[in-house]
Amino acid sequence: MAQPGRLNAADIQHAPPGKHADGGGLTLVVKPSGRRSWVARITTDGKRRDIGLGAYPTVSLDEARLRTAELRARALLADARHVSARNHQIAAAPTFAHAAAAVHALNAPRWRNPRHAQEWLGSLHRHAEPLMDLPVDRITRADVLEVLHPIWHDKPETARRVRQRIRTVLSYAMALHEHIPSNAAGDGIDAALPPMPRVRNHQRALHYRGVPGALTRVAACNSSSAAKLCLRFLVLTAVRSAEARGARWSEIEDADAAWRIPGERMKSGTEHRVPLCGQALEVLEAARELDDGSGLVFPSPLKPGNPLSWQTLLKLLRTNGLDCTVHGFRSSFKTWAIEATTTPWAVGEAALAHVVGNTTEAAYVRGDLFEQRRELMAAWADYVAPRPRRRKST
Repeated sequence: MAQPGRLNAADIQHAPPGKHADGGGLTLVVKPSGRRSWVARITTDGKRRDIGLGAYPTVSLDEARLRTAELRARALLADARHVSARNHQIAAAPTFAHAAAAVHALNAPRWRNPRHAQEWLGSLHRHAEPLMDLPVDRITRADVLEVLHPIWHDKPETARRVRQRIRTVLSYAMALHEHIPSNAAGDGIDAALPPMPRVRNHQRALHYRGVPGALTRVAACNSSSAAKLCLRFLVLTAVRSAEARGARWSEIEDADAAWRIPGERMKSGTEHRVPLCGQALEVLEAARELDDGSGLVFPSPLKPGNPLSWQTLLKLLRTNGLDCTVHGFRSSFKTWAIEATTTPWAVGEAALAHVVGNTTEAAYVRGDLFEQRRELMAAWADYVAPRPRRRKST
């Protein structure tokens, strides 16, 4: 899902002359001539600088965000070194808090889930607070263990994530400061941390036999049309929640009955073209009544101009007594494709926008298997949302 205030491909193409902020210091500048270029505003030592990043589309949106994040990360560390020098500290290494902020700024453009970006830094402030004011070159294994021990058994999954994030921050600091001898959160502390059982939490999913009844139940409920149509479209196309909720009319190719999702909205970062079956096209036809001028196929009825939130679809399932997650419908689809059809495995993987096989195998699968996927998705739609059969005339 695109974050509020962030640009997308459609915004860039249709932006009028002027300056259009993407957030994080990145701005799209559109000249009266129509020329589009990127400018990053960076603050170093209290002074603002505007740095040109190049013209669009030569420099893509993702590349502009990445370059801006890198510039911000460098600026944060430079400020930390200046503070250290002014305080006459022996080492110019930044504090853990400064290094964590730099790593967060560098990676935030890559994270497509805004909740993850917020939680990444928030978990460190909550659980690694004793490290925050320490220079990264003075953090010891004992300091890291002091943070991890209280949560290692009580909150094992949180503890794993916190350790991994501490290790990432220290690895980044090591790359910039050669005098940091080792990573205090690395393998050296394993012996002091008792092993935890590895529990893999799969997304709860309905058996594929239960999906038709679930769609019927949802269609008959009193929830908003936007939520009901969005969930139905998601099931019929087997896409992820954010991809369905962020669908835009500009991505729909009526002539080819296809939906072209740009790479910036895909988890893989690669464009994905989805064949649209008859039932999916019917959903789109019904969704035209929801048009609020934003370009979104399923705009929020509560916040016009914004996509539905992820909680909306989950609440729709809960309200109808369905014990599954939204993402679980992808598992239902894949299990159906394996057990109820003779579809080749690669076609099912391609329908889910998964990378097919390893690097060598992928080299031989050059196409996107689009026509094979069209047949598969049509069969899936006929299974979960069969159309009434027409009576033959006598």
